[in-house]
Amino acid sequence: VFFFFKQKTAYDILSGLVGSEMCIRDSYRGDISQSITERFQKKVLEVEEQFLTPVFSDSGLTYVWVKHNNIYIVAASKGNPNVLMILYFLQKLIELLGEYFDGLEDESIRDNFVVTYELLDEIMDNGYPQITEPKVLQEYIKTESHKLSKSDKVSDAQVPIAASNAVGWRREGIKYGKNEIFLDVVEKLNLLASSNGVVLSCEILGTVKMNSLLSGMPELKLGLNDKNLFDLTGRTSKGKLVEMEDIKFHQCVRLAKFEQDRSISFIPPDGKFELMSYRLATVVKPLFWVESTLESYT
Repeated sequence: VFFFFKQKTAYDILSGLVGSEMCIRDSYRGDISQSITERFQKKVLEVEEQFLTPVFSDSGLTYVWVKHNNIYIVAASKGNPNVLMILYFLQKLIELLGEYFDGLEDESIRDNFVVTYELLDEIMDNGYPQITEPKVLQEYIKTESHKLSKSDKVSDAQVPIAASNAVGWRREGIKYGKNEIFLDVVEKLNLLASSNGVVLSCEILGTVKMNSLLSGMPELKLGLNDKNLFDLTGRTSKGKLVEMEDIKFHQCVRLAKFEQDRSISFIPPDGKFELMSYRLATVVKPLFWVESTLESYT
């Protein structure tokens, strides 16, 4: 169950619900009352911001929501759902609609009813997430910027194999004159220090971003100076090893292979994507230090 709000207006994009001032409705199960949009308004939109929580339960329903630009994107489910999975799916939904509409706001939802209907039907089946990769969906759900050519007949449009096979994030038949792949490691430092300059906590949040311009269905393997890998294999290293925590991979990574030998093996999506994110709980020297002097005037 999903619906979109702007202030106190609901743009319902549902997989099982309806709401007040509804602009779009797509009911999969039809087992949730129409009054849930009013409940959400009372619980969230009329509560002071400091008391808001991204997850709450009311009348046997669990609400999970995020805010993007000027709209609230809400998921409602019966029972005890996997909240982290829902939050991740909402983020993928934001990325997908933003990719299609060059940014996601209430106007982009209003102006693209038909495409939004079609996307919701494809990415969700009876309440279960399906395909969320924009490049695969753009093969058969077209907009003005991704429309069928005049030589193609509507009856000739076929769902790509990627939509139903094991590699749902990459279509077949990709060809480049020059095969290239680019990799960027982006790290952010979070540091908390006391007033006398003592570091209280420190962590590094990193992401590995790639841009794949490769033909066919290439299988790539990425190795890191992972401490757990060297401990597992009994190897030693002259360089510094890192111990990564909270690792999150793109769906293309073979998790079983990583659990077995800590190697990152994958068939990459076409174009730009985020391969993985991680956290390092390590103490580092700050790149810069700010000292302030306070003077009191009476």
